[in-house]
Amino acid sequence: MNIYVGNLSYDITEDELRQEFETFGKVESVTIIFDRYTGRPRGFGFVEMPVVSEGQAAIKGLDGKMVKERTLKVNAARSR
Repeated sequence: MNIYVGNLSYDITEDELRQEFETFGKVESVTIIFDRYTGRPRGFGFVEMPVVSEGQAAIKGLDGKMVKERTLKVNAARSR
């Protein structure tokens, strides 16, 4: 299951984001999106969790949670 994570702190690392999601199950990948011109984070990313029920639990548990003084916006990612 591909999960969108928005309103990320600009100083959060992929490892820190992975730790937040691993409390709900196995995490396949974590990607924080960076601006190609400035090289700075854009404030959102994606987490891939192979088990749908664990992904849904992570969405429910992390949407609205404060992480590094920012309230996360977490939902199922839309396909391109």
